[in-house]
Amino acid sequence: MKINILTLFPKMFEGFVSESIISRAIKFGAVEVNIIDIRDYCFDKHKQADDMPFGGGNGMVMKPEPLFLALENLSGKVIYTSPQGKTFNQKIAKELAKEEELTIIAGHYEGIDERVVENKVDMELSIGDFVLTGGELPAMVISDTIIRLLPDVIKKDSYENDSFYNGLLDYPHYTRPAEYKGLRVPDVLISGNHKKIDEWRLKESLKRTYLRRKDLIEKRELTKLEKKLLDEIKEEIKKEEV
Repeated sequence: MKINILTLFPKMFEGFVSESIISRAIKFGAVEVNIIDIRDYCFDKHKQADDMPFGGGNGMVMKPEPLFLALENLSGKVIYTSPQGKTFNQKIAKELAKEEELTIIAGHYEGIDERVVENKVDMELSIGDFVLTGGELPAMVISDTIIRLLPDVIKKDSYENDSFYNGLLDYPHYTRPAEYKGLRVPDVLISGNHKKIDEWRLKESLKRTYLRRKDLIEKRELTKLEKKLLDEIKEEIKKEEV
């Protein structure tokens, strides 16, 4: 896969592409990440990439010319990081991971000229209902989520157990030592009984989701085992409340 990121602040991505899983994915060729400085497509004396909005008002707007020029040499689905966009989630990430090339525009200031959005952008995405200084962090979040789903970047069974991948929140995780300062890990996890471990993990995943994100449970078509475990969870919660 190829991911192009258009930004006014390319140095913000130096650590992103040189560390951890993203760096390894780039090195073994699973993904190519191109950080493109929008100012390279500004041909005026001062490399001006923004200007005052027509109609007045506070803030500045990113100019259309540099973005149109930059996009001429790129292909694939064009994404604009915007508070007005659809909320990014794991389902969208899985769909985007199927693409051969993506181009992400990291918006800044009051946003980009609407003519770019109307004529070049295929999808506007938001990472949540809050305000950031610019679209660089959302571009990293979106890219990271997609890259880890690419073949051989991480083990398939690792990301399939992540929160949201299968529609549920993740179960609790423990590691050695089995006891620390009198705090023990659940006995089932050191029992060696993998069937019971899998059932415990599913139940804990259902419990967390039921308590923290009930909306995900309501959207899910539960299996027979999941229904049984969820009934047990509800009974346990009732007893705790008495």
